[in-house]
Amino acid sequence: MNPIGMPENINRQRRRFLGTAAMAITAAQFGMVAFANAQTGGVTPPDLPAIKPGTNTSFKALKQVNAGLLDIGYAEDGPADGPAVILLHGWPYDIHSFVDVTPMLAPAGYRVIVPYSRGFGTTRFLSRSTFRNAQQSAVALDVIALMDALKIQKAIVGGFDWGARTADVMAALWPERCKAIVSVSGYLISSPAGNQAPIPPKPAFAFWYQYYFTTEQGRAGYVKYLNDFNKLIWHTASPKWDFDDATFDRTAAAFNNPDHVDIVMHDYRWRLGLAPGERKYDELEKRLAALPVITVPTITMEGDDNGAAHPVSSAYRDKFSGKYDYRLITGGIGHNLPQEAPQAFAQAVIDVNGF
Repeated sequence: MNPIGMPENINRQRRRFLGTAAMAITAAQFGMVAFANAQTGGVTPPDLPAIKPGTNTSFKALKQVNAGLLDIGYAEDGPADGPAVILLHGWPYDIHSFVDVTPMLAPAGYRVIVPYSRGFGTTRFLSRSTFRNAQQSAVALDVIALMDALKIQKAIVGGFDWGARTADVMAALWPERCKAIVSVSGYLISSPAGNQAPIPPKPAFAFWYQYYFTTEQGRAGYVKYLNDFNKLIWHTASPKWDFDDATFDRTAAAFNNPDHVDIVMHDYRWRLGLAPGERKYDELEKRLAALPVITVPTITMEGDDNGAAHPVSSAYRDKFSGKYDYRLITGGIGHNLPQEAPQAFAQAVIDVNGF
């Protein structure tokens, strides 16, 4: 592991719990086996100027484009002819996870694209009849369609949570479209079949919201207490992130999307095999179920205080065969790593571009 230069402040008991839980999650929930300790290369010392998280509150430009099944809302910054970087958020987050990352990359010459995922922000389905599907392959195809619409042949793709899974899927299925990836929490490709294996109580507890969402009571509860629910996830996933109400409210606006609840419910129900996908994605999902090795250059990252369930780095090291580095970001950094440690994330994007 290669800690970035921030003071370490780790709750040891909690780390032991997460380590044990994550190993079990990796073996069962992600359908993988644990490998030997992760091989890491040397970390380039950060060259970007220091930035206080929360310095920026908005993006330079917000745009819309029809791409595939969607009218996609996205932020853009940087020169149109610069190396393309696509940054992908997760749940329950939005493009503001990269609000401090983007203005660090754009002056360095990168064309930065930060899209709202389906079900978030200003992204809309073009047709009312389109199935509100959150399969991993479908969401990844949204980004491929966005690249086509913006005439981007190849990009560095970075993300966390759902966004990291999408980056992994893109690199696995369409490596010719990915120059490199930055993936927080590593290899997150899975399958409904692989997720059927029982897991021990402690890691199962960390997935409580997934099981809650499989019930109609859970759906109704999410609708009724939407912001309270998502703020709770923020606190538990990033227990040392001292965000203010304004920071949460900027992102919470993205949940006021007509498809948000349907997409969130389908994501967690589908991954547990409790909701159908679409047959047109069967071949792609079959390839993903084999847990393919990712060949493009990759940096994986983790916060030292990530309160969300996540695999340990040693469990997925062999899933990356190209040039690779793993970075542990210290200083009480939680699940929303790009927003909590924007300098470290932006530096990873710059460094992986040089791999």
